[in-house]
Amino acid sequence: MLLIITGLSGAGKSTALHGLEDLGFFCTDNLPVTMLGQWAEQMIQSGSNAAVGIDIRSAENPQLLHQSLEDIRDTLDWKIIFVDAQHEVLQRRFSTLRRRHPYAPNIALDTAIDSEREALHTLRQQADLVIDSSNLTPYQLSDLVETFWRKQKNELSKHHHIVCNVMSFSYQRGLPAGADMVMDLRFLPNPHYVPGLAVQTGRDQDVIDYFAPLADVSEAEAKIKDWLLFVWPRLNSERKRYFTIAFGCSGGRHRSVYMAERIAAWLQEQQMSTAIVSHRELGVLS
Repeated sequence: MLLIITGLSGAGKSTALHGLEDLGFFCTDNLPVTMLGQWAEQMIQSGSNAAVGIDIRSAENPQLLHQSLEDIRDTLDWKIIFVDAQHEVLQRRFSTLRRRHPYAPNIALDTAIDSEREALHTLRQQADLVIDSSNLTPYQLSDLVETFWRKQKNELSKHHHIVCNVMSFSYQRGLPAGADMVMDLRFLPNPHYVPGLAVQTGRDQDVIDYFAPLADVSEAEAKIKDWLLFVWPRLNSERKRYFTIAFGCSGGRHRSVYMAERIAAWLQEQQMSTAIVSHRELGVLS
C-alpha cells in the first residue's frame, strides 16, 4: 500500500509518519514531487508498505503540487491522509517551539498559516482521510492513521484476485514446469483424426464446433468448473497470488487448447481471476 501524508505545517505529519514506521512502513519525508513516481516504482518492486510525507514545499508552487499528485494517482493506487489543525492550535504550537513557519518564514505567523491553508485547500478536498489533530495526543493521531490503514487493507483483501495462468501443452514434450494443477485430457475425442481438423487448433471455429455437442467434453468442463468453485475460496484464504492450471493432450493443439480457452474465459466471466492464456506448443500468449 502507498500512502501520502500531507497537511498543514505543525499539524502532525511527522507524527503520522512515525506511527506508520512503527507498523513496518518504509517512510520518506519531504520528497520532491518530481521524484514521486520513481520512488513509488521502487517501493512497489520491493513489495513494501510505504508512506511519503509531502507538503507545500515539495513543489515549486501549489498548482504544480496538485497537478503532480493528480497525475500520480491516475497511474497508481495512492491513498492521501491530510493532517489538519485549528488556526489557534497551530499558532500556539509554533510559538511554543519558537519556530518560523516553513511555508512563509518572513511574514507574520498568522498570515503564513492562512496562506498555507489556502494553498492546500484543493489537496485537502482530494484526501481520502482528513484528521483534525487539534485535540489529539500523538498516540491518538497515530491510532487514527493505523485504523485507516487497516481498513484499507481489509478492503483490498475483499477484492483480492488471483492471477491465473491457464495453459495448454503436449505430453510428448513433457510436463510444464511450475504448474499448480495438471489435467490430462487425452481421454476426450481427438479431432486430429477428423478430415480437415488436424491442421487447425482448439481456437479455430471448426474445432470449437466439433467439441461443442460432445457430452464427454461438456461434462469434463462442468466438473473442472465445479472443482475450481470449490478450491478458489480456499486459495484466496491462503493469500495465493498466482496459480497455474495446465491442460495436456497428445499434441497440445486441440483438446488442451480448447479447454484452456473455455476455462480462462469462464474465470474472467465469474470475476474469480485475472486469467492469462498461454499455449506452449502454439507459441501463443494472450
